[in-house]
Amino acid sequence: MHSLKTPSCTLLIIIILPLALICTIYFIPYPNYFQIRFFSQAGPSTSVSDPNPEFKIFIGIHTIPEKYKRRHLIRMIYSLQQPFLYAKVDIRFILCNLTTDEQKEFIGIEILTHRDIIILNCKENMDKGKTYTYFSTLPKIFQHDEKPYDYVMKLDDDTYLRFDNFIESLRGKPKEDMYWGGSMPNLDQEFPPFMVGTGYILSWDLVEWIATSEIPRNDPNGPEDLYTGMWLNVGGKGKNRYNMGARIYNFKGTEDEDFLPDTIAVHYLKREFMWMATLKHFNVTGALEPSSFYHL
Repeated sequence: MHSLKTPSCTLLIIIILPLALICTIYFIPYPNYFQIRFFSQAGPSTSVSDPNPEFKIFIGIHTIPEKYKRRHLIRMIYSLQQPFLYAKVDIRFILCNLTTDEQKEFIGIEILTHRDIIILNCKENMDKGKTYTYFSTLPKIFQHDEKPYDYVMKLDDDTYLRFDNFIESLRGKPKEDMYWGGSMPNLDQEFPPFMVGTGYILSWDLVEWIATSEIPRNDPNGPEDLYTGMWLNVGGKGKNRYNMGARIYNFKGTEDEDFLPDTIAVHYLKREFMWMATLKHFNVTGALEPSSFYHL
């Protein structure tokens, strides 16, 4: 019978020294590397959230398959705003059925890499029922959870969300019969008939209501933001309405005066220079430190 030998000090050094060298090379110059990887490979949750959140929110960013570059940008800029304080935030990109081999292959790679895409059973569209399918499908996806989220958001992929201000605007709000967003200036500001499609929120009970009510089921097609408000109005729902007003606005220009300090969201970022100007104004790369690895 052979006895197990204790590893020699030389063998331990041979094993441990390369590992220590790797940690020194990668972790010290790039302390945020591991956090960013956690964001991108987090599986069920795509955010680094508060371990004791005041509320949980699911954000569905509505996009189309071809916008690979846009999704990549959004992943990066939202990962840089983490960790999210006071809230558990899960972010997904919302698509309808894929129609080409290219889409299936490339988006399959995205799913394997980021785990942040939901594909709905619908034909890609903006105002022909995608939003209804989105809200009505979520309770089925999370059917095994009693109440997976307090709030659900529908967000456009041309909207930049500033999470500190966004989360603060939701603190202390009711978690039932709640409708949050930005209204058009010519409408009732205290009780808007609908919130514009830039980005709006429903409490989870309203999402469940949409999934079971005949009101939206029988009238799913039309301007999606207007119709969401109409469903709630006809059903006597959404009595707790919160209008963020001018804090949610369309892109105005590239000058500092075109942005507000208490901005929650900037919408209509259709072109790259619009994203650049918005990110530059809010100093998104402010944490970038000098390094011999790059020069900007």
